[in-house]
Amino acid sequence: MVRTTGTEGSLKDDGSVGAVSQLTDDEKAEKVLASSKAHRAVIIVFVSLLIDLIAFTCILPLMPSILDFYGKTDREGLYGSLLRPVRAFRRLVGAPNTARFDIVLFGGLIGSLFSFLQFLCSPMIGSLSDVYGRRPVLLVSMAGIALSYAVWAISRNFTWFVVARIVGGISKGNISLSTAIVTDATSLKTRGRGMALVGVAFSIGFIVGPIMGAVFSRYTPAADVDSASYPFAGAALFALCLAVADVIFLGVFFEETLPEAKRTQSTRGSFAETWHLISPLSLFQFSAMNTLPRADLKRVRIIGFSYFLYLLLFSGLEYSLTFLTHERFHYTGMEQGKMFLFIGIIMIFTQGGYVRRRPFGSELQTAIQGIAILMPGMIMVGFAEGRGLLFTGLALYSFGAGTVVPSLTAIISQYGSDAEKGRIMGIFRSLGALSRALGPGLACTIYWNFSAVTCYLCGALLLIVPLFMLKLVK
Repeated sequence: MVRTTGTEGSLKDDGSVGAVSQLTDDEKAEKVLASSKAHRAVIIVFVSLLIDLIAFTCILPLMPSILDFYGKTDREGLYGSLLRPVRAFRRLVGAPNTARFDIVLFGGLIGSLFSFLQFLCSPMIGSLSDVYGRRPVLLVSMAGIALSYAVWAISRNFTWFVVARIVGGISKGNISLSTAIVTDATSLKTRGRGMALVGVAFSIGFIVGPIMGAVFSRYTPAADVDSASYPFAGAALFALCLAVADVIFLGVFFEETLPEAKRTQSTRGSFAETWHLISPLSLFQFSAMNTLPRADLKRVRIIGFSYFLYLLLFSGLEYSLTFLTHERFHYTGMEQGKMFLFIGIIMIFTQGGYVRRRPFGSELQTAIQGIAILMPGMIMVGFAEGRGLLFTGLALYSFGAGTVVPSLTAIISQYGSDAEKGRIMGIFRSLGALSRALGPGLACTIYWNFSAVTCYLCGALLLIVPLFMLKLVK
């Protein structure tokens, strides 16, 4: 189906380049050492991502309270300036005129800003790692994330909170770098398992982090407008401590996975033209990957656009789940937390128990099956009037969601030379970030102008487009 241009990572399943029937003792030792280093690199990436995602997601349960706090303390400042267009958007899409929905939409705006910054910066960060190596760029990225939490800890003013999110969004290149590292360290046959482990880190992080945030929410003192203290400093310092620990962990244990001999020799060669890494059209065309054969470039473009469409629809429906469960089932924040815990547990078992065991070469079929399973799940959620149908749909949704992204990531990592892996993974990640920036607004517009059923039915049916596009990949 696909092929790679250039050499592959350090872990080769057959231990040889050609047809070699016998290995010398030195070759056997070298093979074992390479396998050990590759396994170690993947485990370090998993632990680092897990620490990072726990820190990143602990803010999620606190976001409504944080925005409510700034609504009381910064109404005449930046918060008030941004609240006006949020309310205009609420009126445009027909959402209920309540403070709760203002906060949910405001949180969506902050999340979209974060994702848009990732869209801009991920290709640049990936390309820099092709030139200077994964380790230094990853450490700088993680240091930037730690800085964002430090700024959050002192954000008594909403402007500083936005600055913290901007710093975090610009620095959040560790995800695409982690997939590039997994690509460096694994062979084609083992890469799917490595990408699935990245997915497991996401699922666990998105369970543990919000639980920690809920704990902080419970013990956070009531917001005092006249107080000089910041009530959310405890959660921010917790995230900061995790980020600093992550930097130290990587500094001590992580070894470079892209040797100098395999790197792009200059930023000029790595960036090709800077415009190719910041222009949306160029990113969809993968124009920076100008060394790929024409047939490979065509496949990459199909996979990238399919990934964008899938996440555009998925992220919108995921975001609107909070609206649906609150409006139809009167879920509280705690009940919604339990719902997302249910989703996360299924995704952990899907990625760790199913996707990791899928044989090499089945990644495309796994992604297609995942989308096909996700579609009826979304329809069930949209039509659900009782919890039985809702959770049946969510189970299918979770299983499908747990398969698609790891599989597509494993496929896209097969393209390009060793010196281009950071670039291609950065571009791929940026397309996903753009879809997450646009998806919630699109889903909200359909949800409130028409109905929940229309939103979920249209989203599920439109998933046919990326499904059939992926079938075109040969």
